Amino acid sequence: MTSSQVTMPVAFIGHGNPMNALEHNRYTEAWRALGRAVPRPRAILVISAHWYTNATAVTAMPRPRTIHDFYGFPQELFDVRYPAPGDPEIADLVCEVVKPTWCGLDIDSWGIDHGTWSVLVHTFPDASIPVLQLSLNAFKDFEHHFELGRKLSALREQGVLIVGSGNIVHNLRAVDFGRADEGYDWAHRFDDAARQTLQDDPTAVLRLDAHPDFDLAVPTPDHFLPLLYIAGLAAESPLDLLVDGYAAGSISMAAYTQGLDLEAGRFGSEPAAELPSDLPPTDSNI
Repeated sequence: MTSSQVTMPVAFIGHGNPMNALEHNRYTEAWRALGRAVPRPRAILVISAHWYTNATAVTAMPRPRTIHDFYGFPQELFDVRYPAPGDPEIADLVCEVVKPTWCGLDIDSWGIDHGTWSVLVHTFPDASIPVLQLSLNAFKDFEHHFELGRKLSALREQGVLIVGSGNIVHNLRAVDFGRADEGYDWAHRFDDAARQTLQDDPTAVLRLDAHPDFDLAVPTPDHFLPLLYIAGLAAESPLDLLVDGYAAGSISMAAYTQGLDLEAGRFGSEPAAELPSDLPPTDSNI
């Protein structure tokens, strides 16, 4: 049976900092397990926290570039390339299924940013599957992003794997380098509330902004918004925890899937990659 004849799964990945692209830890092992479990996709559409802009657009170039959208990291990370092809035909399909929402075709502006390639170098290391990115429109509210996720569900029947890449808890101003594999109490509380929501009724994710720890956990919306797309795609069906944990106190590494039989908690105990100690913790590109 080909990928175009099955309903493709969906996934939300807590990607953490881009150094995970070079590491082998329990998170990257979980991402590798995801790649092994998924039927080979026709294409991969990623909603990354790092294409946060003023419109809805999809990459439509045949050969997207690898974007190193950060600074202060070692040269080894800047040397990483993820040479996956694009797919203009799938880009047209994305714009069709989200109507009447306007979706621009980006043929020369963006590419594959680190929210995407830092995960895919582990999940699909041969870079042979076409990859597209959908931007996050910064001017739209949470409900808009959730409903856009619902509309994207038609792509699952066309062999497209849809991945949200962000972090449920992402507060760089609160980073504590001494908490390499730990989370603050408030990070745990919000992450736990999100887990219960995603495992009980993903449609209730829109109510998480009323949680008392929301402002600490989500000081900016960019890393949280990809979760709304995956919750919209999941609809009322529960999401399954793939792996969980924390980095630097204030970053949740939790990842979720739907449509796969993957046992959580079997990926060892190695912590997420650490941030360079001299990196400004308020850098929004992490």
